[in-house]
Amino acid sequence: MNTLSAAPVPINWHPGLSIFASEPFLRAVGDEYGWIGGIDDAGECRCVLPYTIVHKVGVRMVRFRVETIPLRDNFSLAEEKGFLTNAMEYLRTIGGDVVIPASTNTVFHTYPEGAMAAPYGSYFLDLQQAQETLWRQINYTTRKNINTAVRHGVTVRTAPECVNSAYELIAETFRLSKLPFMSSDAFSRFLEGLGEYGRIMVAEHEGKAQSYAVLAFSSYCAYGIYAGNIETQQPGANKLLYWEAIRHFHGLGVRKFDFVGARINPAHGSKQEGINLLKKHFGATLKQGYMWKYALRPLRSRVYSFGVKLLRGGDIVDAEHHKLAATPAAA
Repeated sequence: MNTLSAAPVPINWHPGLSIFASEPFLRAVGDEYGWIGGIDDAGECRCVLPYTIVHKVGVRMVRFRVETIPLRDNFSLAEEKGFLTNAMEYLRTIGGDVVIPASTNTVFHTYPEGAMAAPYGSYFLDLQQAQETLWRQINYTTRKNINTAVRHGVTVRTAPECVNSAYELIAETFRLSKLPFMSSDAFSRFLEGLGEYGRIMVAEHEGKAQSYAVLAFSSYCAYGIYAGNIETQQPGANKLLYWEAIRHFHGLGVRKFDFVGARINPAHGSKQEGINLLKKHFGATLKQGYMWKYALRPLRSRVYSFGVKLLRGGDIVDAEHHKLAATPAAA
């Protein structure tokens, strides 16, 4: 198979693709954006890779918001690796300095030559099943928690008017977990970029919000992007929210539900293990692949690396890279 060249192609989004490939979303979260196409010797585009570029402290940081999108059924892992390697050269020619780790909904099947990579994954549900089947696949204890929340009067609804309240609770949840979160202005732009394909959902008890979730979708997939819970929430409120979200997107004919982001083989008893178990207990299947970053211009890339280590002790690739040797090699 010949290596695919990388070249800019027109954005041709439709709801059968991830919402994170759409032009309104890419425009909302990037200073620059576009699609890179993987072109074969016959001039056929066999895949696309949406990207954004964000400018910070004089560094042009490339970030992918979704993994490579194949346009043909026989798209191979070797083709993707060659394409990604050539895409790095293209990004260098348009002034990119560093490719930083992708957003947490993004799981690549492979990574380019020269990248620093780490194993990464996500848990997803196949929504092309009967609702009764989805319910039966949920772990017994989780079903019990959901039923308890219902008995105690917890209700779930879509809440487009709750942008500020959702932001405050989600940002506080991230703060308590010692994780960074975007500004309120960036949060608003994120939601505006999703447009009709975004949802805020809230679980309430006696008129008080217990849990918020921000979800994004198209017919291709629904993603549970961000969530926040009060510390004294009614038992099962968050699980009921996710179940109602699953039912909501199932009713819209969405093909799958992605719980977004999973570290591979987290330490026993860690918070990451608990988060993975919550997703697994909904009957979700682990999709495993890679997260990676790439130095396009070594000097400016070091500015990013220094800054992220100073602020957070490193990024997710730094934290998980040591696990790479224990995972099967990408082609």
